Amino acid sequence: MKIEHVAVWVNDMEKMKSFYTRYFHATAGDKYINPVKKFESYFLSFEDGCRLELMHAPGVKDRDQQQPHIGIAHLAISVGSKENVDQMTEQLRHDGVVIAGEPRTTGDGYYESVVLDPEGNRIEITV
Repeated sequence: MKIEHVAVWVNDMEKMKSFYTRYFHATAGDKYINPVKKFESYFLSFEDGCRLELMHAPGVKDRDQQQPHIGIAHLAISVGSKENVDQMTEQLRHDGVVIAGEPRTTGDGYYESVVLDPEGNRIEITV
């Protein structure tokens, strides 16, 4: 078995699509629009086959991103090496992306940094 995709409700679909395609080399499919339900989505594909679905519909409410909450805590994206983690973190910092955790080796042996996507979702950049 494998995880086929993870879906995320977003406020600004174009900004979020741009973030993931620019920094993580995701490929965006065509935008799906259901005019009756006023629902829109993009599927973003990563080179390993995993996909991220960005979804938007009026009336979906924000949750408090500042506090831990029940649900998906973060998305981890492997970039292949410690050097790539460091380089990507510095590029994101240079571009004004919030760095929520500096590159480090965690207690369980992962080398990672943590950034926030444009809507405050935690993204772990890992080896």
